[in-house]
Amino acid sequence: MIISQTPLRISFAGGGTDLKSFYGNEEGWVVSSAIDKYVFIIVKERFDDKIYVNCSKKEIADHVDEIEHGLVREAMRITGVKYGVEITTLADIPSSGSGLGSSSSVTVGLLNALYAYQGIQVTAEQLAKEASEIEIDILGKPIGKQDQYIAAYGGVRFFRFMPDDTVTNEKINLVNSKNRMFGSNLMLFYTGKTRQADRILSEQKAQTVNKMDFLREMKYQAREIRECLDAHHFDRIGEILGDGWELKKKLATQISNPDIDNMYKRAREAGAIGGKISGAGGGGFMLLYCPREVQHKVRNALHEYREFPFFLEKDGSKIIFNVRRYEWK
Repeated sequence: MIISQTPLRISFAGGGTDLKSFYGNEEGWVVSSAIDKYVFIIVKERFDDKIYVNCSKKEIADHVDEIEHGLVREAMRITGVKYGVEITTLADIPSSGSGLGSSSSVTVGLLNALYAYQGIQVTAEQLAKEASEIEIDILGKPIGKQDQYIAAYGGVRFFRFMPDDTVTNEKINLVNSKNRMFGSNLMLFYTGKTRQADRILSEQKAQTVNKMDFLREMKYQAREIRECLDAHHFDRIGEILGDGWELKKKLATQISNPDIDNMYKRAREAGAIGGKISGAGGGGFMLLYCPREVQHKVRNALHEYREFPFFLEKDGSKIIFNVRRYEWK
């Protein structure tokens, strides 16, 4: 039995510049961080040769090609696992559509677990590249690459997405005390609504040429946030988050709505310096930067929304349980 643990993520700035429609013309920049909420993938050998998949629905198949769950099917194809396994996914979030990169965490975690099942250890870079290939190239999702890379690498990182499809990343090193200080000023609240990111991202992707100026501003915000993290100017990051949210809302029509606008307004009036909807927008989780002395006011202002406490996570996808039996088949 193999169990992989893969973190979810929050993105601070630059989202949208990791889409091919942007970085195909000029490099994109993103700052994001893994958080200590996870997707767990369990891969267990079966006595028979069937494939059992326990995800949003249960599947039983004789061949990989019969599997309806696209991420599982393609991860098995890439890793070469063909039969005789039971695959189960578990997550710390309520459902898909959270804006915390859960789909990419599932994909990275699947690859990691399926390789480990065969006794193969692969790099974070390989996991990220193959997860991006599955989601974007094979399944045709209109998404970017930041989620796969932060899920594989972990930590707080500055990513560069190059026109030739290569990706570089710089780990932003915060000593433990500064990491705790910065992370403790971040809050997540669940809007109560999930959404399908594909529709929003498809519109955003189609509008990229017309929105290049906004996206370029968001790209430069990623660089400024990296500089603020290096200098420990954390409150300025809250202001940048707010400025970035105003820019993000201009990229597609469904990124915000009156309920989200009202939620954000109430948080700001209670003392939050800035924030944004995590992910594509339209629902999921709202990320807020709130100094600790005002957090009780923000909680009171958003009392009907569920808070999602978290810490920043240093590690990317990893195997947390590995018992491999003698291959008797």
